[in-house]
Amino acid sequence: MAFTGRAALLAALGSVPLGIWAPGWTGVLAVDASLAAACACDFALAAPVRRLRLSRTGDTSVRLGDSADVALTVTNPSRRPLRAQLRDAWPPSSWQPGTEMPASRHRLTIPAGERRRVTTRLRPTRRGDRRADRVTIRSYGPLGLFSRQGTHDVPWAVRVLPPFTSRKHLPSKLARLRELDGRTSVLTRGEGTEFDSLREYVPGDDTRSIDWRATARQSAVAVRTWRPERDRHILLVLDTGRTSAGRVGDVPRLDASLDAALLLAALASRAGDRVDLLAYDRRVRALVQGRAARDVLPSLVNAMATLEPELVETDARGLTATALRSAPRRSLIVLLTSLDAAPVEEGLLPVLPQLTQRHTVLLAAVADPHIARMAASRGDADAVYEAAAAAQAQSERHRTAEQLRRHGVTVVDATPDDLAPALADAYLALKSAGRL
Repeated sequence: MAFTGRAALLAALGSVPLGIWAPGWTGVLAVDASLAAACACDFALAAPVRRLRLSRTGDTSVRLGDSADVALTVTNPSRRPLRAQLRDAWPPSSWQPGTEMPASRHRLTIPAGERRRVTTRLRPTRRGDRRADRVTIRSYGPLGLFSRQGTHDVPWAVRVLPPFTSRKHLPSKLARLRELDGRTSVLTRGEGTEFDSLREYVPGDDTRSIDWRATARQSAVAVRTWRPERDRHILLVLDTGRTSAGRVGDVPRLDASLDAALLLAALASRAGDRVDLLAYDRRVRALVQGRAARDVLPSLVNAMATLEPELVETDARGLTATALRSAPRRSLIVLLTSLDAAPVEEGLLPVLPQLTQRHTVLLAAVADPHIARMAASRGDADAVYEAAAAAQAQSERHRTAEQLRRHGVTVVDATPDDLAPALADAYLALKSAGRL
């Protein structure tokens, strides 16, 4: 039970001292007898809070950047009407900064024996699971002098999925894939490709693709078309160690890697390849295997939603051993990690031959665009020193990438905005060359 601001104001205007007692509270206020009677009546007419029945419905998942609506149904089983303020508590990251108060607070009036529904709109700012906290309800009497307050636990969770902003590049990559598949006049040649069909020669075709036997049997020159081999295995390996926590721009490196992995998974599944996911630092954080093509993307998105960078050094030997167990046959292993010299030279390079002798390895890393801007800056002494430091960092990065290439690794080093399409292009180039 609690006094409202209205009751306190009326009490301040009173003149007759009168003691008021309530369970858990004792006090004396200067009020007149009529005010005391009004307060007692108001308290008696306020609907009880703990007898209310609450339930939830609504969205259970949402992409980062979009909004989710969660409805709360409040049933008033008492014989008194409910006049209340309600606060639906969620973690602070469930809203954009500055919008929590209006989004989570509601006023409602529920006649006796009826129910009403209020909706809380969430707009999360981070990936992962957002779980509802307690629902606090303050019930007022008809005069608004006294209120009853209580809380209810009404569980609900909304999973915030990666935004997949790179899906805008998917149509152009699929068009390139159709060219590789021989569905257009573009020819694809390379070791490991599969013969698709014969068609009539057109100017500009590679003369090495002419099928002389077929040409001898018909009046027109026939050329072979090729398509990349299908049903190849691709293992996406996400490094969730400390280097993935570094922020590039407004997001951690891990988030840029997730976006690139999703675009590659969508493209590869359309190409008829099998895609698995492994997230690892010192232990397995996520593992998705054996999904059908139509289920690959939803499974990956769901598994990636709860991934967070771990502030530990990645165990390169453990990662390699786990990747080899997850890919027993020849596969394309796409390692999304950093190009920092120390982790690569001390951790990855000593165990890299175990991967490259059995698999094709593609390493994708997130580059910081600020380094490039620093390298180009001039004008004063500070800018020159910054440019020198940036040039040194770029030189170390290029040296590390060259070491990986000498071990047979294809390296993609791009900024967060360019990483996803660059990784997709590298996959298509490998497929076109028949290296999968």
